[in-house]
Amino acid sequence: MTTELSPTMREYLAEVYRLSEQHEDKQEYVSTSSLAELLDVSAPAVNRMVTKLRDMNLLEHEPYQGIRLTEAGAREALKYLRRHRICEAFLVNVMGYKWHEVHAEADRMSRALSERLVERMAEMAGNPTHCPHGEPIPDAEGNLPDFHDMPLLDAEMKTDLVLTRVQTRERDRLEYLAALGLTPGAHLQLLNIAPFNGPIQLKLGKEYRIIGHNLAGAIRVRPV
Repeated sequence: MTTELSPTMREYLAEVYRLSEQHEDKQEYVSTSSLAELLDVSAPAVNRMVTKLRDMNLLEHEPYQGIRLTEAGAREALKYLRRHRICEAFLVNVMGYKWHEVHAEADRMSRALSERLVERMAEMAGNPTHCPHGEPIPDAEGNLPDFHDMPLLDAEMKTDLVLTRVQTRERDRLEYLAALGLTPGAHLQLLNIAPFNGPIQLKLGKEYRIIGHNLAGAIRVRPV
């Protein structure tokens, strides 16, 4: 690749990767409208960037299906995600930030810091393998560890589960989940899912929690 990627291009690629992580098949196309919503930018702005990245062979774009990363695009996305997730871990582990405070700060840091400084931050943060929200951190070569989990809503009822990651960046949601004890590493059971997208009943230790169906959709777990 001869053209140097701008920080904005790298961010777009990373966001496409994040959207693809929400599908069991990561080769599935994601919609440009969901990308625009995630980035909080207009549809025309997304379309212009998609065209640039497609021309650089970093994205595939199929009309009426959406977009997906090429192998080269996925490599660039994982490089950016490593930087971003290390910055988040550094802010929490070293600087004392709360997990709901770090996403926007890490965005700004990821754009400005050198690779050498990011690697030093990783050392200072204890060489974390996951970001504060539970997302795995790619290694320096861009490889992700084996990581198998499932949406909370797909888990078997009344079985022992561990919360692996939370897939939201909204401050109020993260604050609320932390207040309920629903953070990565928490042990829980799924007790009931009310019909028609009703509330979800959980058990954490000896305590019970009720959360909304939409919020539950951001939680991923694995059997203990």
